[in-house]
Amino acid sequence: MRRRSKGPPGFVIIGLCLSAMLSACGLDNGQAVLALAAPIETVAVPGAIPEATAASSPTPAGAPLVIGKSVGGRPLEVFRFGTGPRELLIIAGIHGGYEWNTILLADALIAHLRDGSIDVPPEVSLYILRALNPDGDARSHSYEGRANDNGVDLNRNWPVNWHPDWDRAGCWQYLPITAGAHPLSEPETASLLAFIVEHDFKAVISYHSAALGIFPGGSPASAESIRLAEAIAAVTDYAYPPLDYGCEYTGQFADWASAQGMAAVDVELSTHDSIDLWVNLAVLRAFLAFDPAN
Repeated sequence: MRRRSKGPPGFVIIGLCLSAMLSACGLDNGQAVLALAAPIETVAVPGAIPEATAASSPTPAGAPLVIGKSVGGRPLEVFRFGTGPRELLIIAGIHGGYEWNTILLADALIAHLRDGSIDVPPEVSLYILRALNPDGDARSHSYEGRANDNGVDLNRNWPVNWHPDWDRAGCWQYLPITAGAHPLSEPETASLLAFIVEHDFKAVISYHSAALGIFPGGSPASAESIRLAEAIAAVTDYAYPPLDYGCEYTGQFADWASAQGMAAVDVELSTHDSIDLWVNLAVLRAFLAFDPAN
């Protein structure tokens, strides 16, 4: 079980007036208006960046759709397969080049979906965000590639149990890294949130590496997230319950997604250089069959 610090439920940034949106919103760099978090469905996002608005436009199956840009100006690309009402989301590369193999896995899954090796059920729409942190991936495939170009851990920048710092014991601490100036301070997290708000995702997998297992989202873990974790554990040999080294997890994406009612899990690949393709094709099939309503 993950060790989590207790704190306020989180924050949202009204209008997502961040980074690329600052000038359009009339704010100086670094300013933000914060409010106590409500369920995200009730939060208006009139200032969402143009690419995220375009995400609702029809695109050919498997074609890249840009939902925003990174600090360094690189596109955040989402690929859609299927047109059904049950929307599912897979996210890779939240830790950039340090977990580059998750991006390679996302590309492999996209390729299998494009060539018809994996069929998407008619009731499902599957979205894959291949790299939330493309700047880190471009910078390094080692420790230096974990943060975005602002030195922020994008998996500690979400508006749930966010803290500016955390106990580093048992956590990743090879290089200096921050949680950001405030929740959603980064264009990558702000863009992804804006995209999610436009949809009705029922379940989400966030891929990481390496070797810690399957983490259900929520604090405590939600029943839906536990069901999804168990479905994935049934087709893999990834550790579940996950390994616990006493790390304090704050501002986590899966916890935020769970708080919005999604079944959410972090799935860790077995190493930092393998993609466990056949295992994760089985995960993909199980995910496509997963319905939190049943």
